[in-house]
Amino acid sequence: MRLTTFTDYCLRALIFVALKGDEAATIDEIAEHHKINRNHLVKVVFRLGQLGYLNTSRGKGGGIRLAHDPAKLNLGKLIRQTEGEFALVECFQERDCLCVIEPACVLKSALRAALAAFFEVLDRYTLADLVKPSRNLARLLAVPG
Repeated sequence: MRLTTFTDYCLRALIFVALKGDEAATIDEIAEHHKINRNHLVKVVFRLGQLGYLNTSRGKGGGIRLAHDPAKLNLGKLIRQTEGEFALVECFQERDCLCVIEPACVLKSALRAALAAFFEVLDRYTLADLVKPSRNLARLLAVPG
């Protein structure tokens, strides 16, 4: 399984904003420090705002801040929201499955169990867990700490 670039950028943006603490971050800062495309990041920040993870404000004194305590931002939930569908194989789809062995296949249940285990682990982590090595992260991202 592979997470989309969108979800990866969501996680990176949240890490950066969390490291800034009470100080507002900007899209340009995040893009520069993570070396990611600004245009993609605009969409990421907009979506994270819609989902309630970020507060954004324009103008002087504006910027991007976390909407909640990092300890309350669950990674499993975030990834479910940003990834959308987790149809690992065709038979995971509710309709249009053309696989001829689907009625007798054990692979489907094995993959469902693997996906459940994947999220069971992610559900144990929060954004606060990701920024615990904050001194090292701040140094790598050149965020004043």
